[in-house]
Amino acid sequence: MSSTWDMSGVAGGSAGTGGSGTAAGPAEVVLADIRETALSVDEVIGAVRHPRAGGIATFIGVVRESDHGRRVEALDYTSHPGAPQVLAEVAERLAVGADVIRLAVVHRVGHLEIGDTAVVVAVSAAHRATALQVCRELVDAMKAKVPIWKHQVFADGSDEWVGTP
Repeated sequence: MSSTWDMSGVAGGSAGTGGSGTAAGPAEVVLADIRETALSVDEVIGAVRHPRAGGIATFIGVVRESDHGRRVEALDYTSHPGAPQVLAEVAERLAVGADVIRLAVVHRVGHLEIGDTAVVVAVSAAHRATALQVCRELVDAMKAKVPIWKHQVFADGSDEWVGTP
């Protein structure tokens, strides 16, 4: 279920309709993807590198061994078929401001083990403060808006769905 939305080589593919970018060009979403395969932190960071970037902020979400004080036995992520487009739209909305240069985000779906990487987000900007702020905003917006659901099974046999409407 890889539905890469790669705007780096698309004519007119700048991010955000209200983005001001910089004198050298508008900010862009270079990668927004949902994958069933292992994620590469290096790929996501590499996607946002740019000569104008003075800072790259990243977030790497990993599967933890416990949640709510209970041991997690299994974890599966499921997404709506429209999730890749929603993910791209969320990233586009944050690709604004004079300091933002590039954004990239990938989320994994399917069965994940403890310690597996579930999500990687990277934002490059002219200055670190903007990169850090937009990275955090992108993670928060992704969790709130993108239809990706987590099913956790606990060691005691109970389970829960997280992120469902």
